[in-house]
Amino acid sequence: MMGLFSQAGSYIKRARGLSVDDRAPEDTEPDDTSILDENEGSIILSLISQLRVGMDLSKVTFPTFVLEPRSMLERITDFMSHPDLIFGAEMCDDPEERFNRILQYYLAGWHIKPKGVKKPYNPVLGEFFRCRYDYQNGTQGFYVAEQVSHHPPISAFFYISPANRVCIVGELRPKSKFLGNSVSTTMEGENRIMLMGVPDDGEYVVTMPNMYARGILFGKMVLELGDTCVVKNEKNRLFCDLEFKTKGFFSGTYNAIAGRVRRGNSDIGEVSGRWSHIMEFKNIKNGTKRVLFDAAKDGQSIAPKYVPDIEQQEPYESRCLWKDLTQAIEEKNMERATEAKSAVEDAQRELRRKREESGEKFTPRYFERRDGRWEPKLKIPRDDSSEAIDAVQTWIWPPTAG
Repeated sequence: MMGLFSQAGSYIKRARGLSVDDRAPEDTEPDDTSILDENEGSIILSLISQLRVGMDLSKVTFPTFVLEPRSMLERITDFMSHPDLIFGAEMCDDPEERFNRILQYYLAGWHIKPKGVKKPYNPVLGEFFRCRYDYQNGTQGFYVAEQVSHHPPISAFFYISPANRVCIVGELRPKSKFLGNSVSTTMEGENRIMLMGVPDDGEYVVTMPNMYARGILFGKMVLELGDTCVVKNEKNRLFCDLEFKTKGFFSGTYNAIAGRVRRGNSDIGEVSGRWSHIMEFKNIKNGTKRVLFDAAKDGQSIAPKYVPDIEQQEPYESRCLWKDLTQAIEEKNMERATEAKSAVEDAQRELRRKREESGEKFTPRYFERRDGRWEPKLKIPRDDSSEAIDAVQTWIWPPTAG
């Protein structure tokens, strides 16, 4: 079968100018790769035969066997999985140390991923996901995300832990393109992190690397992170240009990162390692090294999140909305999964048609656009009082919502 798959891939390569650099990298790890069976390969080839290099994939429906059984709105919570790395950062007197704690938080979120090459569900307009965290120190955290736009797709999200003085607001605007033997997803948008105990720091702004699913025509499929993202705190003039390196066909290391931390115009540190393994920070001033995150050692200590049972959720809450698709994927019933996915998407198209006919404009439930950014419809509490915690919970879970 793979011979047939490769021949078909070779044909498309000749027709569309596929370069050797677009091949899936060698020596990848088993959990990061997928090999398609004959039926899956036929479906992918049928789909790709309709595409052209550089084509926008926002309106292309991908087969269900490439789906991770959760929504993108829930996938974002992976970056809230290791709160101990950021809690207490406000107690650090040195702004450079506070910046490093933000780096740790950001880098620790990438090791969490499904086996193989999978993508989360594309959220539909008005879909939302919400959860609560109960931490071992007796404190809590709260998260809500909502799909605030469909064309272009925009996911807005908000996290806060009043007792731990951390708040995160952000948005993601993914754009996917077909590149030949790979699909790229440009992750536009940013995370804006506030350490509420040090308001003079202002925002720590973090952007995302791009994602590449390689080997979709021949060889083994593999997911890579690539290109440069930025972590910055303008108030303290601290910046890190962080490169996620894609592995070359003949050389290089898989999942490698490299970056330089600057204060003003002066380099103060270097970041290196692999985001799936160990990442280190080297202090240029004195040559000392410290581990930012060790995925093998600390990757299992993920903060659990509490999500109400599906029976208690509203129709447009992610797990309730996609419950039939998720169940079908877990049962490996791809025919039923396709039907379930189509049912949600068809209902969304019908709703969009009715809105257009009536002139009704969609209004997000939790977020609004202010000064060009999506912000929560909540006056963010700046203290850790019980009243502040109650205000957040009531806003995310209104009493009338059950």
